[in-house]
Amino acid sequence: MQKQQGFTLIELVVVIIILGILAVTAAPKFINLQGDARASALAGMKAAIQGGNTLVYSKAALAGKEKAASQTVTIGGTTAAPVTITTQYGYTNALQVDLQKALDVVFDAGADGAPTATTGTAEWIIKANAGTPKTVEIWQKGAPAACKLTYTEATATALPIYVAETDASKC
Repeated sequence: MQKQQGFTLIELVVVIIILGILAVTAAPKFINLQGDARASALAGMKAAIQGGNTLVYSKAALAGKEKAASQTVTIGGTTAAPVTITTQYGYTNALQVDLQKALDVVFDAGADGAPTATTGTAEWIIKANAGTPKTVEIWQKGAPAACKLTYTEATATALPIYVAETDASKC
């Protein structure tokens, strides 16, 4: 009797069905990798602002300027060209210029998750909001409007507030 080589049709169909089931269950985990990456980048920006604020507050406290609004604090640079920022009660002001200096990052001006400047090359977009206390919204370039970080500056009675969207389905 001859020995047959290969797979039967039933064996092939079973393998295809198993691969199909695996693909259906595994595909959703890989589809939203971009959203997960954006949420992680936003969490990183939140941590950068918190860390920068810690250092700025330390400088303000050493200079005795942590208990008043609109104080100027030198955070680096050289004697000939110092880097100064405006603080609110010892923490970084919610303005693009001050956040750029405190974080050593460049922002493009934007609105609703899209840059308003067409020539911008920055990876991050910032939008200032009117009001007291001041707030800014920060997006990663190309991210949806719901995927943002909101930074509210400190007041006489409250510490700064950092709210980042970490739900990957919104990013």
